Amino acid sequence: MSVSDLFDLLILALLITCVLGIARVRDLATAVTLFAIYSFVLCLLWAHRGAPDVAMTEAAVGAGITAVLFFTAIAKIGRREK
Repeated sequence: MSVSDLFDLLILALLITCVLGIARVRDLATAVTLFAIYSFVLCLLWAHRGAPDVAMTEAAVGAGITAVLFFTAIAKIGRREK
């Protein structure tokens, strides 16, 4: 098993951990933060796989713009799920 394969497994484990955390958390701000982390980790995977254009788009849209929009919505509706 090469170092590249181990890196892929580590990234996939982090992605699964983020998804499970997003599904289980009840605080919306924490869920958005985990979603942004998920996007950054996915960005690392795309960059490692040789798709820098997709990685940059994921970082800008997935972690940047989407997180800002979600935090703006949370500021208007409240942070805790009932």
